[in-house]
Amino acid sequence: MDLRSLVLPGIQDADALRNFRAALNDTMPRVEEDITRLRYAPGNRDNLSSLARAIRGIGSDASLHDLKFAFSIAHPIEMLLSRLRAGEIVFSELLAEGILLATDRLEMATEAMIERQPVEHLRLPQLSKGLERLAKAPPEALESSVSALIETITGFKPPPKLAPPDEAQSTPPPRTEAHVAEDLRFFYTLAQQLEMHSPLFKGRTLRILRLSLETNKLMQQRIDPAQLQTAVYMHDIGMMFLPESVWLKVGWLTREEKEILCAHPGYASGILSRMQGWETAARIVAQHHETADGSGYPNGEKGDAICDGAKLLAIVDAFEAVMLKHVHRGRNRSVLRAIAEINACDKQFAPEWIAPFNRVIRKTVETG
Repeated sequence: MDLRSLVLPGIQDADALRNFRAALNDTMPRVEEDITRLRYAPGNRDNLSSLARAIRGIGSDASLHDLKFAFSIAHPIEMLLSRLRAGEIVFSELLAEGILLATDRLEMATEAMIERQPVEHLRLPQLSKGLERLAKAPPEALESSVSALIETITGFKPPPKLAPPDEAQSTPPPRTEAHVAEDLRFFYTLAQQLEMHSPLFKGRTLRILRLSLETNKLMQQRIDPAQLQTAVYMHDIGMMFLPESVWLKVGWLTREEKEILCAHPGYASGILSRMQGWETAARIVAQHHETADGSGYPNGEKGDAICDGAKLLAIVDAFEAVMLKHVHRGRNRSVLRAIAEINACDKQFAPEWIAPFNRVIRKTVETG
């Protein structure tokens, strides 16, 4: 497809471009999150399906608004993802870079056309043709095809894949208590920033922390306390990457708003996974909205696939939310109503953590 006649500023419908940009802005955080998850778990079918749906949505929006330049970028990516889901090809770091490069150029081109700026430097015809070749490339030529595409569009050849270093080189230096304490102070600072967004959040971090640590203590510290503390501080930090109109909304959320909200565990988990020593906390945060019956999000994991820290945090986080809902009843009545609701959700929460949590709440009521 010759795109030169399609990407000149001023020939596209302005309203269509603006509507497409709005949809693209909503979708791209999900695309980036799914690709990040696939980098850590390349074979995860749920993440592949989520990414495929997002790219398919971009293509559908492009077709709806008759934006051929956008469709010509989204469609071959969708073809690639179909091959990935079928097991014909394997997800790789280089392929992730190629997809992100293409979607980034799509965003830049859309913005430039709205602002009536030139787009020739984005090399959209070459990008479209390169993606078409990539979508049809045999498995053994996939990496070289991605590399050629990246070099064509950016002018830079991707560095060769390095052999893994030996064990001595790859082992990071041990973490000291001072390092851990410094990180915890930083995480708590972020939690305080989150609390400042609404008076309803005031003090919730320390309330959740106390209940989590006390319940864990009853379970013989099954979860590393520092990892649990970090997860408590960070579990909702991803909210701050979402539109405030969604996560601070009072009342019922629309289906689209719920989908946006489901992205928040991935943001904070991604931060922690890039910091040495907090892999367990990252997993807790990533899974703290998964449920025992598999009805949770973002991946619908259930049972033993969910780590202990996430099982516990799910209970305490839900308890805090229900407490907030019944705050008008007075403290003790709110506690009793909240614990009754939590215990009624016997399929949603892990039963092995409900019993010790009940003991902590009973003690709270008796001594409060």
